[in-house]
Parts: sequence; C-alpha cells; structure tokens
Amino acid sequence: VQLQASGGGLVQAGGSLRLSCLTSTRTFSMYATGWFRQPPGKEREFVAAVSWSGGTKNYADSVNGRFFISRGNAKNTVYLQMDSLKPEDTAVYYCAANPGATPVGASEESLDYEYWGQGTLVTVSS
Repeated sequence: VQLQASGGGLVQAGGSLRLSCLTSTRTFSMYATGWFRQPPGKEREFVAAVSWSGGTKNYADSVNGRFFISRGNAKNTVYLQMDSLKPEDTAVYYCAANPGATPVGASEESLDYEYWGQGTLVTVSS
C-alpha cells in the first residue's frame, strides 16, 4: 500500500492549507486513516484520525477546532483541512493507514498504523 501526502507549503500565521493523502489501493476505503506530524527537533505526534466508516474523527487538543479531517468522495483520498495556522504547526505531516481498524476505530497511536506516506512539509511563518 502506497500513500502519497501532498499539499504542504509555506503560509503565514492565520492562513489555511489543505493536505491530501492519496492512494491507488482499492481497499483504502476500509482503512482508518490518520495524520501525524513531526516538528523540527521533536518527536512525531498525533494530529487527527478518521475511521474507515467516516463516522469517527479524533483530533489532538492542539488542533481541535482548527483542523478538519475528511474522506473524499472517491474513497481513495483523505484530506486534512488546516485553518488558523500557527507557527507551532510547522512540521512534516505524514498520513498513515490502519487496515486492522474496526468501522468506528480512529486510533491516536502511531503503532496502530501499518502504512505511511512520505510526508509533506508545512511551514507557518509569524
């Protein structure tokens, strides 16, 4: 399973970006999908996750109310809409897929995710 994350870039504080996680895997619609990020010099951390049913969405406290995860209508894409960006959101963002999740599972644990994309860099200037 190959995941391709895209949509990163440079944006001013207060701006918005939309990240995309794309795959050609037909069974992707049956995988829970999460976004994680790794700020410069820090450990990777959870950002958001959505169950494969789309009915469960979890967010890190630091992004809740500003970031929104969704599944695309084509079922092979997951988006992360990022609004009101802050300099502390600067990081490499990774999407990941969990094929073993239940229909309502949206884990915040990176160890639950089996497949990972290559990452896309988001830089927020102050």
